[in-house]
Order: sequence, then C-alpha cells, then structure tokens
Amino acid sequence: MPQPQEVHQCQCPGCLGPGPHPDRELHRQMNLLLSRLDEQQRRWYAAVESAKLGHGGDRAVSRITGLHVDTIRRGREELAASLEGRPADRVRLPGGGRPALEKRSPRSSRRS
Repeated sequence: MPQPQEVHQCQCPGCLGPGPHPDRELHRQMNLLLSRLDEQQRRWYAAVESAKLGHGGDRAVSRITGLHVDTIRRGREELAASLEGRPADRVRLPGGGRPALEKRSPRSSRRS
C-alpha cells in the first residue's frame, strides 16, 4: 500500500499571516485530501476548486495546494473534454514513464 504524501502547508497570504484567517481550516482540509489522491485526481480536484474561484483561480489554488498553475490548467482542460482519453483503470496513459529494463537496447547497457 503506497504511503500518503506529506500534507502541503498553504502559502496564501492569509494562512501565512499572524492573525486568524477564515479559510485556514478549509485550506488545511484541501491539502489533506490532496495528500491521499493520485496525481490525476489531484489535478482534477484542483481544477474544480480553481473553476469555483473564476479569474485568478489557478494562481490562488496553486498557492494553497503547491501544484503548478500549468498542472491546474491541464486538469481544467481534461475536465472540459469530459476526461476523454483518460484511462479509468490507471493513473498514466499507456506508454508513459520509464521504459522497462528488458525493453532497452542491449547497446545502451554495455559499459565503455
């Protein structure tokens, strides 16, 4: 069973400030939830939260979650396309990631 990720600490001005912040607990819960999701689920959840905020939402959600704004934008694009082409049974598209050792060419494994 994979270990949950470390929970990100919100970097928005309100959470970093000394006084009380009305959304501090919400931001903590968002980051707790994100720590338990896989990478595509994090992207999609952040995209939904960004869409709720409207203009500037990607940047705000990025500060809260630590996800890159391009990752959040990609999540919005995938959701707008109704997750077309995204596999339901795996996190990455087929062919993604490092090639298996036995698939590498024999020449690349020789030492000079």
